[in-house]
Amino acid sequence: MYTIHFDQPNHLHFIGIGGISMSGLAAILLKEGFTISGSDFKKSELTEKLEKAGARIVYSQTADNIDDSIDAVIYTAAIHPDNPEFAAAVKKKIPMLSRAQLLGQMMKNYQIPICVSGTHGKTTTTSMAAHILMAAEMDPTISVGGILPLIKGNYRIGGRKAFLMEACEYTNSFLSFFPKISIILDIDADHLDFFKDLDDIRHSFRRFAELLPADGALIINADDPAYKMISRDLPCRVVTYSILGNGDFTADTVSYDKMGCASFRVLHNGTEYGNFRLGVPGEHNVGNALAAIALADLLGIRPGTIQEGFSSFHGTNRRFEYKGMMNGVTVIDDYAHHPTEIRATLRTAAKYPHKKIWCIFQPHTYTRTKALLHEFAEALTLADHVILADIYAARELDIYGISSRDLQDEIQKLGTDCDYFPSFEEIEDFARKNCREGDLLITMGAGNVVQIGEALVK
Repeated sequence: MYTIHFDQPNHLHFIGIGGISMSGLAAILLKEGFTISGSDFKKSELTEKLEKAGARIVYSQTADNIDDSIDAVIYTAAIHPDNPEFAAAVKKKIPMLSRAQLLGQMMKNYQIPICVSGTHGKTTTTSMAAHILMAAEMDPTISVGGILPLIKGNYRIGGRKAFLMEACEYTNSFLSFFPKISIILDIDADHLDFFKDLDDIRHSFRRFAELLPADGALIINADDPAYKMISRDLPCRVVTYSILGNGDFTADTVSYDKMGCASFRVLHNGTEYGNFRLGVPGEHNVGNALAAIALADLLGIRPGTIQEGFSSFHGTNRRFEYKGMMNGVTVIDDYAHHPTEIRATLRTAAKYPHKKIWCIFQPHTYTRTKALLHEFAEALTLADHVILADIYAARELDIYGISSRDLQDEIQKLGTDCDYFPSFEEIEDFARKNCREGDLLITMGAGNVVQIGEALVK
């Protein structure tokens, strides 16, 4: 495989450089002295920012874009062999790396590559850890899957000591990485368009854990049923955390303020470690915080500095994000698109000031909706009233014989009010007419459902 050395910068070409992850990696490499070129179909804030930093970008994808000055071509899973730039690179026998392979190669250039993985909570936990590392003045390089206000985007270019990033399991991309410390938050049935079943997913996480060197460390959620299978007989250090009291790091005497934000004492192997207060709501964020605390402890960061990091963290975009008010109704947006995430978000909402909870849910992908239909219905019954949008197809075609009406039927069978509308305009009109002052309305899903809440608060 082609290798990337920061001390030997050369010319890399990105097919689809405008993507949120690709653009971040390109920016880091630019700062390290690499010559960066790339292509995309249209200008954006991300591409214009790269151009100002020195990248050469063309807004078409043709074979002519691949010239002999290029040392390696970077591509994403969305780029197929019939792409003219991909085909030209193959014809010229230019080395090629997938985005995940590039990220893995980049990790080798840092003293402490840190990967945050798991089927839920990656962005929030990575963001919490980012705040802590910044408070500790570690000058981390950061790659996060959401927009983090602290770094004014989804990446930060820092020094070569710590590289903190999310590690996604989809298509086994995290198996291309070279971590020194890994966090595994939880392992749930998801991405079933790629994985066969939950056991298949667990097998991939086990392989991910096996990537750690003997002098590395795994931080893992001891409340996950598979944690012993994942962590057994690893040569590296294993640190556990638990909100149920079963790990090395546990939360004790948890209480919540009127906005649902937790205060708690942390015990480390039964001994008091410190007291912490979060600026984001929900019990699930206590677990995310414990993982971040365990990471900080491994890095030698003191509890007072950890709390300083928590104090400045108030969430990322699309994670229980306050959008505004509509006629006295509080509008929140959340990225939850899996039953486990939906339950966590709606339980958080129950601790938030409200009269009734309205949930506008946009299912994400046909395969996920079909595979977890009943689980989705059960999770959504935690709302007082559910409004469904059409399924957001993402990368899929409508060939699976599933629709939002099927989910509506399941929810209604469980006794919860549920309406379905095929257009956002109809959903907005229904919400304006039916939500009352003091209610809480949550737009939820990984698609473009956020647009509904933004329209309602205008």
